[in-house]
Parts: sequence; C-alpha cells; structure tokens
Amino acid sequence: MDRYENIAIRAALMLIGVFFIAVIGLAILKGIDVPTCITDFPPFKEGKVIKLSDKEYQVQILARMWRFEPNRIEIPAGSKVIIYTTSADVQHGFEIEGKAVNLMAIPGAVNKAEVVFNKPGTYRFVCNEFCGIGHQAMYGEIIVK
Repeated sequence: MDRYENIAIRAALMLIGVFFIAVIGLAILKGIDVPTCITDFPPFKEGKVIKLSDKEYQVQILARMWRFEPNRIEIPAGSKVIIYTTSADVQHGFEIEGKAVNLMAIPGAVNKAEVVFNKPGTYRFVCNEFCGIGHQAMYGEIIVK
C-alpha cells in the first residue's frame, strides 16, 4: 500500500468511529431505547389494556388484518405504558407517531417497549409494515387526558 491508501483507510475508519459515537450519543441523549423481543411472555390471543397502578399500564396490542386490538386506548397524563405486540396472522408494524416507539408484530413472537405519556393529547399509532390490501386503514389512537 502506498502512503495515500493508508491515509484514506485511516480517514474512513475514523469517520466510521465518529458516526458510531454520534449515533450512540444521540440515542442516549434522546432517551431512545432498543425494542426488546421477549421469550418469557407467551403470544396472546386478544388485545387489552391492564391497569397496573394509577400511573402504570400494560397494553397488549394484537395486530391482525387490518386492525389493531385495542384500537383506542385512554390513559391519564404522566402514565408509563408497557407495550407488548404480537400478530394473529402476518407480520405488521406498530409505530406511535410523535414517540420513539417502533415495534414489529410477528406471529408467534412478542415484542416490548416502554413509553411515558406526560403531555395530554391524542397519539395516533399505525401499521408501518405493508400487510396487504387494507393496510392503510390499520391505525388506532392513544388518548392521554
């Protein structure tokens, strides 16, 4: 290798390192957590909201062609929500607009994320993985009062 190749390789490796540090640093600063695929929580057959305490809820989201169950969730402001997703049929996505929540809903598997809703309002969630002809109608809302 000549001198210029060495410089180019070192510069490329340093740039990769800078990008890696920037991504990790921003994720920490923004509080972005990696979704968890869990193995000790069996897939469920129906979607539901479970109140664990006044400010903590467990939401089991069941995705199926072409709807979410439940598709309307009401919680008080300041609540921590533990979200579990699975699918009854094909692979779906689950994204809460305005929040850092983006999960897959996969048949036979359960994914998990936690989010706190401090600000009152309506948070729409959508399927962000094309799942067939009725995909565009697959959405719901979380109403924070």
